[in-house]
Amino acid sequence: VHCVGIGGVGVSAVARFFRHRGADVSGSDASMSPVVAGLRKEGIDVTVGHDADNVPADADLVVYSIAVPHNNPELTKAREAGIPTLTYPETIGLISENMRTLAVSGTHGKTTTTAMLADIFAGSTLDPTVIVGSMLKDSHTNFVPGDDNLFVVEACEYKRSFLHLHPNELIITNIDTDHLDYFDNLTDIQDAFASFVDQVPDDGTVICNSQSDNTAPVVANTNSSVIDYTNTEINAEGLQVLGEHNKENAQAAVAAAREIGVGSEVAKTAARNFSGTRRRAQKKGVLRSAEDKTTNALIYDDYGHHPTEIRSTLAGFRETFPDRKLIIIFQPHLFSRTKKLLGEFATSFSAADQLIILPIYAAREAPEADISSRDLVEKTKKHHPNASYADDFAGARRQALECADENSLILTQGAGDVYEIADNLVSE
Repeated sequence: VHCVGIGGVGVSAVARFFRHRGADVSGSDASMSPVVAGLRKEGIDVTVGHDADNVPADADLVVYSIAVPHNNPELTKAREAGIPTLTYPETIGLISENMRTLAVSGTHGKTTTTAMLADIFAGSTLDPTVIVGSMLKDSHTNFVPGDDNLFVVEACEYKRSFLHLHPNELIITNIDTDHLDYFDNLTDIQDAFASFVDQVPDDGTVICNSQSDNTAPVVANTNSSVIDYTNTEINAEGLQVLGEHNKENAQAAVAAAREIGVGSEVAKTAARNFSGTRRRAQKKGVLRSAEDKTTNALIYDDYGHHPTEIRSTLAGFRETFPDRKLIIIFQPHLFSRTKKLLGEFATSFSAADQLIILPIYAAREAPEADISSRDLVEKTKKHHPNASYADDFAGARRQALECADENSLILTQGAGDVYEIADNLVSE
């Protein structure tokens, strides 16, 4: 099996899956990264750079990320050679066809809920295969091999990718307006989730907040059983992960685990002991001063890139650290998201004491002339006077240090590479 775009969080997980199943696995990616380094350390042959010669002559399958362009030379060679090619969503769909599948979907909280389920099952008698959309904090992997015919997988709605899956049990954490570079509006998003619900068999189960205005219409006509996870009793104060949103993630995970056969107390204990996953309100360490001495200022990093995620995460930080000076370095993700949700972003940072906004991280998009981070700063200043713009990481770091003190908490936030600032602040 050859994997194109193997440095991505999804494709790297299926590379590990195939290797665990005994396949010879190779891959390529555009650049070196910690993921690539980790795969190499595990014995997978990864080439940096794309070239037709990277595809083994005896390859039986080529798996590729949906971010890889159609004219990629390795995909072109595979097609010319008659080698079957599958996208990452198609590949996990193929895996799920022959396994009992618990799919974890939702606009927010998928990764945390999937990672929490991995911990819950690890403490039970069940042994599922798990694919999660981030690196698990303790094992530093996005793949957990299992011997049971049970597949727990994070299910992404972008481009309706999750419709390749065949879920027996389906979690919907929540539904919100996002990925507006693909979806038209909330109704279009709900239509995608409704189609996913339709794929759950009549003897299957949907676990969701069935009273939510955005979710209720999606499950209204299903013949499957519906479990409302909000009825699951969880003591938020007993959780290691912060915020009301993580209580809901824990409720969903425990409800799903019980449905599959994990004892209630086993599930709740594992949820309470769950310490989070990479880039989800992750503590990186403490700030080091210019004299390389440890200070009391805390450094955290978070993947939040949507107004709802930002509000929920900052509320959790404010509740947990009420006396800390909260300094946010935010990197907007995608021009389309920033433009279409500009008003919501502008009101999302009320819990912060200081907000520093970086240029937009373009990711898969071309730059757009009619939207920039400066627009977001100006809009945000109407609600938050302590908002400022930084041209680059060095400028953001400098601004943060100028206003930080011993009682500060600096949080880098966004789905791009802003975490590098947090790493830098801790390492110095």
